[in-house]
Amino acid sequence: MASVNKFALIARNLSTTSSASQMVKPPVQVFGTEGRYATALYSAATKMKQLDQVEKDLKSLQATMKSDAKLRDMIVSPIINRKVMANALKDTTKQLRMSEATSNLLQTMADNGRLKRLDGIINSFNTIMAAHRGEVVCEVVTAKPLDDSQRKQLEGALKKFLKGNQSLQLSARVDPSLIGGMVVSIGDKYIDMSIASKVKLYTDLISQTA
Repeated sequence: MASVNKFALIARNLSTTSSASQMVKPPVQVFGTEGRYATALYSAATKMKQLDQVEKDLKSLQATMKSDAKLRDMIVSPIINRKVMANALKDTTKQLRMSEATSNLLQTMADNGRLKRLDGIINSFNTIMAAHRGEVVCEVVTAKPLDDSQRKQLEGALKKFLKGNQSLQLSARVDPSLIGGMVVSIGDKYIDMSIASKVKLYTDLISQTA
């Protein structure tokens, strides 16, 4: 119950509408602290009719964070005073003409000391917005790059998860630590079929019986 109340409080902080206490449920569930902020932002932006602008703001901000190391370091710094950071972000959002919902998000995160999670919150919000448009975001992680034939076969299998007019947005990345197999995240589903996870499972079983 406490987490639900905190969730509603975040949404009220982000929204300036009189109906802020009534949450707008997102089309897909996202988890963790990042998911709670992203969901609260989706609810607030929907009520304020700023969804498209917020998405544009966050994509621009994420791209800037990747290219500007100084900005990225400042945002995640534990040294800078929260109030000072909140005021600086307020001025920045005004200069960049960002939406009120985006500005409220950044100030709330600064006040709560959560700015280091900003990149994850943006990713969670992107997942919600993709579902809002009828897209199903899928990330596939493999030990080695997929060739064209493997990618087409995988896309064919994953499309069986789709409903109605949904479309698949597939991204792939490589993580050699998986050893083999793959890890698939599609919508709110997570499937770990990597050799690394099996090795860990067997290792844990052996340790328990030793």
